[in-house]
Amino acid sequence: MAKLTRRQFTALLGTAAYAAQRRPNIVFILADDMGVGDLGCYGQKILKTPNIDRLAAEGMRFTSAYAGAMVCAPSRGTLMTGYHLGHATIRNNWEVYPEGQFPLAARDITVASMLQKAGYRTGICGKWGMGGPGSGSTPVDKGFDFFYGYNCQRQAHRFYVDYLWRNGTKEPIAQSPSRRVYAQDLIADASLQFIRDNRDRPFFLFCAWTVPHGPYTVNNVPSIAKYKEMEWTDGEKVYATMMDRLDADVGRVMSLLKELRLDDNTLVLFSSDNGPGGGPANNARFGSQMGLREIKGTLREGGIRVPLIARWPGKVPAGKTTDIATAFWDFLPTAADLAGTSAPKGIDGISIMPAMLGKKQNAHPYLYWEQLTPAKLTKALRMGEWKAYQAAVGAPVELYNLAADPAESKDVAAAHPDVVKKAEKIFATARVEAVPPPVDPRVRQKYLEDNKKLDELLGFS
Repeated sequence: MAKLTRRQFTALLGTAAYAAQRRPNIVFILADDMGVGDLGCYGQKILKTPNIDRLAAEGMRFTSAYAGAMVCAPSRGTLMTGYHLGHATIRNNWEVYPEGQFPLAARDITVASMLQKAGYRTGICGKWGMGGPGSGSTPVDKGFDFFYGYNCQRQAHRFYVDYLWRNGTKEPIAQSPSRRVYAQDLIADASLQFIRDNRDRPFFLFCAWTVPHGPYTVNNVPSIAKYKEMEWTDGEKVYATMMDRLDADVGRVMSLLKELRLDDNTLVLFSSDNGPGGGPANNARFGSQMGLREIKGTLREGGIRVPLIARWPGKVPAGKTTDIATAFWDFLPTAADLAGTSAPKGIDGISIMPAMLGKKQNAHPYLYWEQLTPAKLTKALRMGEWKAYQAAVGAPVELYNLAADPAESKDVAAAHPDVVKKAEKIFATARVEAVPPPVDPRVRQKYLEDNKKLDELLGFS
């Protein structure tokens, strides 16, 4: 899709008043390891998500939205940079010792850097996972004016921790068995404070929250008392508790935007960084996968299909749905349109602002993903109604018609050799080579040692 000029975008919005208005704020709320089927607005019957459902009722719900990847770090990398996984710097959860993950490259211009240069105040509250301290790829290195939360996604597996990062400094958290401080509460509070502090200027807030990521143990939530009478496993009670906290914090953000009279000039987006991480038990209890094949960690639909909700009163039509296929790398050019600036050249994303405004949207010719490990390269793509999948280099290409078979249950490659041939050509040309870093055995050992230390500090051992 051709880049919209500021004049074209103003005309697209259909109101002359927009040109004189302050540029819209952008709030992107990202859940962690939440399934598309976990929300009431996508069909969930057991878990209650009234605040997120209200976003959908007051905005637009995307039914063919995809994460950037099958796991956390590469998915967030595509969201920040506008590149799909064939061109992205980070293509898997590549861990770094002693803290952090494989960094973004110097060439990677993030959406935060772009918006910062356009005059936005930029903040991230939650999980980063794209470059450890000293890597040159921390949030403050990559365009964020403010950062509060976890630099390292391994640390983010714990909700009771002894420090979080504030900008470039470790900020200790006093923990004890009698006073346990829950990190998500601190991160949500910081999100609200960022909005208050920047109410008088355009801002971009990335709420990269870590609920409902596991482990799903009773020591990872303050209480499961609300569900004590349910005939569920403790893990299921923990997951439901985390979903409650996620929904409540979304409600807090929306209430504050209304209180400050910012909600009419704020685009709020809600999504999840990949498919559900709760496994078969959660799917059996709650239907987290929504009938899709497999879960987080794979390139099947259940691993990469996610919810996407957009709310902007008076601009995004309320109560609408769209089936336009979009993925995380579309966020950066969409944000560029909102800010009236230009996206970096050569990225893979396109602006989906027309779709959000209920206008005609040009479609991607394809969406591409890969999962790169030292041992194997798995590829997947979506072209219109088709999903192609190749488990490894040299393996046969599987083909599924998502319109008829969203669960990817019937491989129809033999009946459509022309589509398979097209997919093979894309698989061969949609990527540049990348070399995964070697696995450092010290990472796992340090993770276990840190967990043991925290358990003792908190009285969990």
